[in-house]
Amino acid sequence: MITIYGVYRSRASRNFWLLAELGLEHEHVPVIQAYRLPDPAAADAPFNTLSPGFLSISPAGAVPVLRDGDFVLSESLAMNLYIARKAGGPLAPADERENALMEQWALYGISSIEPHALAILFAHAEGRAKTPEGEAEIAAEANRLRRPLAVLNSHLRENGHMVGRRFTVADINMAEIVRYAQAEPGLLDGYPEIKDWLAACHARPGFKAMWETRLAEPA
Repeated sequence: MITIYGVYRSRASRNFWLLAELGLEHEHVPVIQAYRLPDPAAADAPFNTLSPGFLSISPAGAVPVLRDGDFVLSESLAMNLYIARKAGGPLAPADERENALMEQWALYGISSIEPHALAILFAHAEGRAKTPEGEAEIAAEANRLRRPLAVLNSHLRENGHMVGRRFTVADINMAEIVRYAQAEPGLLDGYPEIKDWLAACHARPGFKAMWETRLAEPA
């Protein structure tokens, strides 16, 4: 059975969404990020990313991590691609070409979109969005997103989904990356195909189940 180490308030949300879509039985070991704790080394600290037991699984000290028997895998997007291929079905790649396209879009999203979308999210989460410095930072990151979001918008206009003209793990991976950009009101208004596609992804029962559990976790 697959085991996921992490919490819903992390990139593990991508994995839990996919598992919900698949209805796949799995084990969950909560591992909180050490930076969220006042003293992660305290004797009464919850199991966290600096706990020796977790570092023995993930030397990088980062969640999420997947264990499948004696196989250990990190990086949430790679984990999702592995889970989908293992499970098979319509969310998985139908052939090697689709597999390659799913890997391509995962790499594009993580390199060209996520860093800038996350910077915007953090500016809002840390209360800097309404300061002159924060506004300038958000404007700069939004400008850096213009080209990759235009590429994604055009792709969705022509194809409806990321790969295979159907909802797949590739949509989950990209939707979880683009979600960060929603922190800035109106940012996606200039990309109507992305906005409609993301709304459809978030209307799925699998996402709603994941999100409800995420919101129930301590912030």
